[in-house]
Amino acid sequence: MKSTVGTSAAGSSEPRTIQGVTKAGILVFRKTGALLPLFLIMLLYFSFATEFFFTERNFGTVTTQAVYFTIIVIAQAIVMISGGFDLSVGSNVSLTSIITAMVVVTFSGPGGILLAVALGLLTGALVGAANGLIIAIFRVSPLIVTLAMASVVSGIALIITGGGPIFNLPLEFRQALYTGSVLGMPSPWLVALIIIAVAYVVLYWHRFGRNLYAVGGNPQSAHIAGVPVRWTLFLAYTVAGLLVGLAAVLLTARVGSGEPNLGGQLALQSIAAAVLGGISLRGGQGVLWGAILGAIFLIMLRNGLDLSGVSSYMQMVITGMLLVLAVVVDRYMNRN
Repeated sequence: MKSTVGTSAAGSSEPRTIQGVTKAGILVFRKTGALLPLFLIMLLYFSFATEFFFTERNFGTVTTQAVYFTIIVIAQAIVMISGGFDLSVGSNVSLTSIITAMVVVTFSGPGGILLAVALGLLTGALVGAANGLIIAIFRVSPLIVTLAMASVVSGIALIITGGGPIFNLPLEFRQALYTGSVLGMPSPWLVALIIIAVAYVVLYWHRFGRNLYAVGGNPQSAHIAGVPVRWTLFLAYTVAGLLVGLAAVLLTARVGSGEPNLGGQLALQSIAAAVLGGISLRGGQGVLWGAILGAIFLIMLRNGLDLSGVSSYMQMVITGMLLVLAVVVDRYMNRN
């Protein structure tokens, strides 16, 4: 009898374990879509494609690159959760980089660095606030508003510089925001970790985060429930712009110059990373850690493709295809 009971207990625990693993796998898939399978395929492929992928030096490179992109993806995720998206993030990065470089070249010393950082953050926030103001008050499609803003902001950056970069940034600026460290941790890493922690608290423990999900899920119902829809949208784009400005300031310190084309393909890439991480294009759904994993995935993918000798043009094709895949998965997971 004892052995029968023991066998029965062991037999019943195995299905429960399998069921638990299955439920966990389904939950992860529902939160991140195709991201984790793609992650595993990528790691497996590059482990055979290039011997330099799994090295300590390459890990440091990927981590550093992921810092800046992660902040931008968090910004994109915030506006996507609210039911929109921001196509002006790349142009915002470019303009902020130019403003930051101009100020830090003009004003020397620690005061000049602080002023450059402050005006860089202000520039990013103002671009985001302009997006949010038009979208919230006039209820214009975020696609049209942010696409038009991208053109305006990019044009301003080119007008200011004449199309060329701004060089001769002081070494102290680069040391403070790129090569410097706090308690042994590189400054950009520390900034990114702080941003992640604050974003988590705001999204899941603060009223603003709850309002974002409510507005993104159903703005009419949110309004009836007493949520300030227009104010929430305005804040979402303003905060996103502020984060983009921060990433641009850090990127400017890294490249050592103000670049009118620094933003590049960041709009498409940040949306792709967020959607791959489970942030729904419909709004109101998605988790922060999924967006962060999406950012890391795209950085690792680009790094692996670089090491494998794949051209930048082909990388654009792959990124676009991944975005299409992510949209299809998002549509499938959120079909009603």
